[in-house]
Amino acid sequence: MARSRDGNDDDLDDPAGPPTRQVPAVDLLGRQPADAVGPGSPPPAAETSAAPATPAAPATPTAAETPAAPRTPLRHRVLPRSLLGITALILAFSVGAGLSGVVLYSYYQYKLNQTNDRVNTVITGYKQQFANAEGDLQASAAAAKAEIQAQLGPIQALEASPATLAKLAKQLAPSLFFVHTLDSNGQASVGTAFVVSSNPTQSLLLTSYTTIAAATHSPAPPLFVQQGQTSTPATVRTWDQTYDLALIVLPVGNLPVVPAAPASPGPVVGQRIYAVSGLGSAGAALSQGLITDVSANGIQHDAPLGPAYQGGPLINEAGQVIAVGSRTYAPLGFATDGVWYAPYVQAACNKVLNCPGGIISGSQ
Repeated sequence: MARSRDGNDDDLDDPAGPPTRQVPAVDLLGRQPADAVGPGSPPPAAETSAAPATPAAPATPTAAETPAAPRTPLRHRVLPRSLLGITALILAFSVGAGLSGVVLYSYYQYKLNQTNDRVNTVITGYKQQFANAEGDLQASAAAAKAEIQAQLGPIQALEASPATLAKLAKQLAPSLFFVHTLDSNGQASVGTAFVVSSNPTQSLLLTSYTTIAAATHSPAPPLFVQQGQTSTPATVRTWDQTYDLALIVLPVGNLPVVPAAPASPGPVVGQRIYAVSGLGSAGAALSQGLITDVSANGIQHDAPLGPAYQGGPLINEAGQVIAVGSRTYAPLGFATDGVWYAPYVQAACNKVLNCPGGIISGSQ
């Protein structure tokens, strides 16, 4: 025998089980069910109301009582399960992609057009600015040229015109000779000589001592004077090294003489002067400059004077000799750069030439 939880000694092996207690059912209105009325119980009271009884609403099943619906897989809810559905999906994707491409391309084209418009605006503005700047530069250049020309006017008035140079070259060419010989080292020595006196048999030419210095010694190198294509031997008659003057004799007579400029009025500072060479296609070549100083020893000038010009005449605009061109004459005892000293042509009368009355007469 075993003891139950409530302490009663019941027979656990009883097949009928423990005795149960039945509780009579009770109606919510306090009425007992019909099957619960026992013998001797009074019958239920009659209904006091004549209204018919309202039928009870059907009971709503609870969640526990509702059966769960079968759950559809995710792939079935997202992807179609038929060929027609897949085709429709692909077609929808294609249409969407096409529309997206159209939208993107339209946006790209819009942005491209905007960029092109901005670039064109910048280019147009740059071209306009460039044109304006170019016009301003041209106007400034024209104004600058006009100003320079106005300032150069007085200087250009001092320069000889090409017609004047050609006229002087033609006038002096018959009286000029190109001198060539050798120096003490056997190298070529060149210069120019011009006629200061001439008779029927011979002519006297004045030149630079520097050109014919080697010919003043014995044995002397050959000395030639050339006019055009004709080269003629000549001899040294006398010279003055200090004044860089020499007189040579040419056995050709009746040559035109280069006239000497008058002693009064004499040369002045700022006067235009021309250095003349006997080497040139026209028989003479000229370079021009200005007299920068006048002294008892000669003049100082800035006319270009190359080796072929030494010994040549320095003339005025009338073609008259003022001085003799020299690259070595230095009355101050030192050489100068860019300007040259030249002895007066009248110094030849005292040093290398006999002049009646001290003036070169043109015949000897």
